[in-house]
Amino acid sequence: MSGARLLEGRLEARGRKVAVIAARFNDFIVASLLKGAQAAWVRHGGELEDLLVVRVPGAFELPVAARKLAASGRYDAVVALGCVIRGGTPHFEYVAGECAGGLQRAALETLVPVIFGVLTVETVEQAIERAATGEGNKGGEAMEAALEMAGVFAELGS
Repeated sequence: MSGARLLEGRLEARGRKVAVIAARFNDFIVASLLKGAQAAWVRHGGELEDLLVVRVPGAFELPVAARKLAASGRYDAVVALGCVIRGGTPHFEYVAGECAGGLQRAALETLVPVIFGVLTVETVEQAIERAATGEGNKGGEAMEAALEMAGVFAELGS
């Protein structure tokens, strides 16, 4: 539609305050997601020493840490990274569902973008594919979503 005013956030880390929360469970995957997020932060002008990384036990603990960080008023966005791989029990549904819902509630309650960078996959192979270094790393994509949303919120003002 021509003539419409468009507001978009830019992928700019400089001047932004972002916190990353990374689960330790399935760290062989999450460590790669974290590297992807850090690489995206640097690629978009951020300095690593300006990025806060918080480690928590697992995906189930991500929402409460996200809520605490978002409510602090110190961050423009929060990125949650984790990996939940389906097993033979209903544990997957509980952890993945509560994690997703809790992160969404943290964002809605604080009005700070909380980005869902949690892999919810059927197999280890799927997780490895999504956490591979380079293009398509879901940690990097989550950081870019955080930067874009921080930019949108900055444009929208208080």
